[in-house]
Amino acid sequence: MIQLFHLYKNFGPNIALNDINLRVREGEFVFVSGPSGAGKTTLLRLIFGAERPTSGHILINGINLNRISRLKLDLLRRKIGFVFQDFKLLPAKTVFENVALALEVTGERRSLIRKKTRQSLKLIGLVEKEDAYPLELSGGEQQRVAIARAIVKDPLILLADEPTGNLDPDLTKDIMVLFKSIHMKGATVVIATHSRELLEDTEQVKIFLNRGRIFGER
Repeated sequence: MIQLFHLYKNFGPNIALNDINLRVREGEFVFVSGPSGAGKTTLLRLIFGAERPTSGHILINGINLNRISRLKLDLLRRKIGFVFQDFKLLPAKTVFENVALALEVTGERRSLIRKKTRQSLKLIGLVEKEDAYPLELSGGEQQRVAIARAIVKDPLILLADEPTGNLDPDLTKDIMVLFKSIHMKGATVVIATHSRELLEDTEQVKIFLNRGRIFGER
């Protein structure tokens, strides 16, 4: 599903990722862990196609991201959901509109957009907040809206960058239940986190990054 070969990413003189070789199989649930600055966010952005590697190759379903056009990359990214660390919700749009936007840009029918948006909001337990605006929500609610936006298009791959970083333990459990339910539906899930509690409470695959290198995997 996801294959990385001798992947390097530099930002000027700074090396963010250093010779990363990794394979995530279809249907796996993987945690990428490491301290702040380890390269977790950069790794997810490269898999998503939001960044280009300095060198090396990224294959998604056998497609080399270095060798496809911008149009084909955009089409591929429609199969990938991304939950951003800072949510990236549009403050002038309602909860419903924020989630629906992920489908509107693909040109889906309005009837299907309404149906799938409400299904996603029901899954995260926020149907009653569909007319609210992001700034009217708590941090945990905003995080759930960001997840709904990522899953509304039924992605084959779901990426999440520190999705529980600012949440209390009870909300963290709720969010992880959501991710596990999405995984059970067939999505390949990759979550970047520095939470020791999250890692200790799971039997999923764990990959450890530090200073841009993989230092352990189990």
